[in-house]
Amino acid sequence: MATIAAPPAALQPCEHARPAGALRPPPRAWIGRRRRCCQVIRATASSRGRPAATGSGQLESITVGASAGGEEGDVIRRLQNGPDVRGVALEGEKGRAVDLTPLAVEVIGESFGEWLRDQRREPEGEEGEQLRVSVGRDPRLSGSRLSAVLFAGLAKAGCAVFDMGLATTPACFMSTILPRFSYDASIMMTASHLPYTRNGLKFFTKRGGLSSVEVEGICDRAARKYAARKMGLGGGGLGMPPVVMRVDLMSAYAKHLRDIIKERVAHPTHYDTPLEGFKVIVNAGNGCGGFFAWDVLEKLGADTTGSLHLEPDGMFPNHMPNPEDATAMSLTRGAVLANGADLGVVFDTDVDRSGVVDDSGAAINGDRLIALISAIVLAEHPGTTVVTDARAGDGLTRFIEARGGRHCLYRVGYRNVIDKGAQLNADGVETHVMMETTGHGALRENHFLDDGAYMVVKIIIEMVRMRLAGLEGGVGGLIRDLEEPAESVLLRMDIVGEPKSAKQRGVEAVEAFKKYIEDGKLSGWVLDDCGDCSVDQGCLVDNNDHPIDVDAYMYRAKFYDESQRPLGWVHIRQSVHNPNIALNLQSCVPGGCRSMAVDLFERFLLTSGVNEFVDISEVQKFVK
Repeated sequence: MATIAAPPAALQPCEHARPAGALRPPPRAWIGRRRRCCQVIRATASSRGRPAATGSGQLESITVGASAGGEEGDVIRRLQNGPDVRGVALEGEKGRAVDLTPLAVEVIGESFGEWLRDQRREPEGEEGEQLRVSVGRDPRLSGSRLSAVLFAGLAKAGCAVFDMGLATTPACFMSTILPRFSYDASIMMTASHLPYTRNGLKFFTKRGGLSSVEVEGICDRAARKYAARKMGLGGGGLGMPPVVMRVDLMSAYAKHLRDIIKERVAHPTHYDTPLEGFKVIVNAGNGCGGFFAWDVLEKLGADTTGSLHLEPDGMFPNHMPNPEDATAMSLTRGAVLANGADLGVVFDTDVDRSGVVDDSGAAINGDRLIALISAIVLAEHPGTTVVTDARAGDGLTRFIEARGGRHCLYRVGYRNVIDKGAQLNADGVETHVMMETTGHGALRENHFLDDGAYMVVKIIIEMVRMRLAGLEGGVGGLIRDLEEPAESVLLRMDIVGEPKSAKQRGVEAVEAFKKYIEDGKLSGWVLDDCGDCSVDQGCLVDNNDHPIDVDAYMYRAKFYDESQRPLGWVHIRQSVHNPNIALNLQSCVPGGCRSMAVDLFERFLLTSGVNEFVDISEVQKFVK
């Protein structure tokens, strides 16, 4: 493939050239402390070059196209995780073999590159400009090795590759937008909050993250390549490693966030340091979020003393980087109170999710975070619609409506929620907020991108404005009237049997629940049903010609006791992450979750036959 020129002063050895075993990056070398403009590097890989019109790709298609890769190819298909790819990359998980292998990553990267080329649709006989793809990763120990084969796969598809090194998922998308970069596409290598043994891929183009259906097509293509190469067919021979350019995207992304804060606060006395006098704690969980303390908050004048776990460490030795993690939130609360901070921030590994702690030590995540962002945005855009997943509570609906907004509950899955918001806007329904209860949140003003750092920027701007206006109290005061459920419980039921059958078994179990209610076998249960939204409150029906594709089956049902008193609701869904079924229960009365679980256990799980292929022991333990 073509060599990409860089200024001579920028030529530096790549971190992929470190000696074997030197997997962990030096502290803070990836953001802000050691500047690199761009570097030309060579990745260790087995193949290179643009595929010929007739060659290995055609051979693979002819040989295994009819069976679409067969059982060998199913190894790749099972890696699909909704709009992402995820798998086990390192040994160490009980009962889970390594399946995200170097070969798997290479063929998926190559297939993504080919998919990009197909999307471009150049006129026949014209080759067009070379596609430019950036790649970032989190600090997982498998990242360096798998990045090298990902580079090779992209290069085989004819792409020019730009290595951002350690980065965040939102920054990967922004690399397709920010001036001086403006790449055609980007891939983030991460497994988010999952254990250090896992890894995965998230895909972006200039229009945003790929859909589940698009990723399914890429995985199908990759499955054929994988099967062919396992048989020794296709793939080309050994050659020079692909040329990859090293770029410092994170510095530009951090400056982008700083500029937003400065411009929107417009501090009357110190414009360039609007956070002077504020103390903010950042808990990065040894993931990718440390940059927010070093290159955003501190450079704007904030005091970040007492921040936690900022250095990237792919073993995540303190706790999993996750705003839903009780340990992460508890440690952050303690640091906020001990340091008298105005705000605490918790990021997940790749910083596409966040949660905060206010100055009183109160955790703001889940429905509380959605309520806080909704309150801020509804003041800016009165009457806007807020899209959330269907696990959001009834109190959140009342909170949004009390401020003049509309609440659309939709399918679980961050991509589903974001795509629903984009669809509503396209249909003329003003929708500025799209958030999942897990902390994924996107705003229309920020390219419909789920960016945990941007959400925190939004909260910080409001915090500064409140002080400038002379208002007492922290941002937690904005959600003081949010009604919360008396109880909220999550239970999981593992699907037993062959992994290849897990998805279909999950569909069967979820559909059986729906049918039991429809057939009158579960008196007291009423399906929340409003078109594609599958819930009723504040919901808007998909009534256009192109409804959003279903990536997992799920339903929500309300439960009424014998005296017709509403106890709450159950949301049952097929997990896209693991072979299990998730049960979310929420009740407005103490003891309501157990009452609903008992009824579900005795009249559905034990009588429907679902228990023959689903492990119901966790539900049984809860009800007993």
